[in-house]
Amino acid sequence: RMAAAPPSYCFVAFPPCSKDGLVVFGKNSARPRDEVQEVVYFAAADHDPGSKVECTYIEIEQVPKTHAVVLSRPSWLWGAEMGANEHGVCVANEAVVTREPASESEALLGMDLVRLGLERGATAKEALDVIVALLEEHGQGGNYYEDGSSCHTFQSAFLIVDRNEAWILETSGKYWAAEKITEGVKCICNQLSLTTKIDAEHPELRNYVRSQGWWNGDSDFNFSEVFSLADEHLACSSGRESLEKQGGDVSAQAMIDVLRDKDSGVCVDSESFLTTASIVSVLPQDPSFPCVHYFTGTPDPSRSIFKPFIFVDDVKLVPKVQSPSFGNDDPAKKIPRFQEKPDRRHELYKAHEWARSLLENDQDKGQKLMRIMLDLEKQGLEAMEDILTRTEILDPAEVVDLFYDCVDTELKFFK
Repeated sequence: RMAAAPPSYCFVAFPPCSKDGLVVFGKNSARPRDEVQEVVYFAAADHDPGSKVECTYIEIEQVPKTHAVVLSRPSWLWGAEMGANEHGVCVANEAVVTREPASESEALLGMDLVRLGLERGATAKEALDVIVALLEEHGQGGNYYEDGSSCHTFQSAFLIVDRNEAWILETSGKYWAAEKITEGVKCICNQLSLTTKIDAEHPELRNYVRSQGWWNGDSDFNFSEVFSLADEHLACSSGRESLEKQGGDVSAQAMIDVLRDKDSGVCVDSESFLTTASIVSVLPQDPSFPCVHYFTGTPDPSRSIFKPFIFVDDVKLVPKVQSPSFGNDDPAKKIPRFQEKPDRRHELYKAHEWARSLLENDQDKGQKLMRIMLDLEKQGLEAMEDILTRTEILDPAEVVDLFYDCVDTELKFFK
């Protein structure tokens, strides 16, 4: 029996289920408990013809131009668990297990494909096209965890969202199917969810599953039924129900509340897995308004605060949520890999650990600190709501150090 995939949850809500003509996107990233996630920004860049890009395990051709991206990622790898680009595209991935064993040989990770889709796609559909073309060319495979003793491999599913539409992309090896969504709420987790509504697919998908004897060609083609291990394809109902309870009012705050919910299982805190980072993005359907992306940069959203980021030129970098870099000495880059685990904690992560021990050991002080933190978060949410409802165009200077200042203020409270 293959190891269970980490139970991350991804969400999207479209008007009229969401407030004020906004598309709202969110993800809780469930990963091994001790793994550190950092929040990193890469500016748009031009690349020379023939240049290569070094992903987590393999090198591939670079494209002439990459978009600016902000990513939340396990700090040992190149890709990302989730993130956004300057064109209002958001991508998150899910590790899934299918009846096709995932490859141990090093190729692109699902996380690499998240970043590549964001760097190369100016719309959700473009990002999807990028991801499936790279799957076809390079395949997916390699260890999903920083673990030298055992190789943990998975197939990938993705939620890809822009201001107008979302795509759920589910893959097994290089084969894939996708569904387009423009209304309602949708949740994906660590199981396949596509059934018979398929809006795009690998050209050889049906021939392939027929040749494997997984589908006879007579019945309706149901992607989850064909590719799931027996009894696996249950929709992530707890996640969707908690979002649907919000009625027609899914806002950034409502999405944050859903991500903080431990009772529903959306906020994971188990023996093996923890929600190590979270994101919520608000994408106004009117392109004259900026998109706002909130990141925690720390584990357990019920004890973290969501801090806003807006893309502008020369946005101020935030080293305090970036893990130390070990360059070519990084055990993740040497073969055999992961022979040791360096300390990857960034400054905010360390401060957060201190706050967490306070919450556990001194309830009064801990709760007081949490109230201050949530108040700080609320100020950020209200300031962003103001930006998204005013009539005049945003002055970039106003938000160039937005995320920087929020992280800085949070650190000051912890000290």
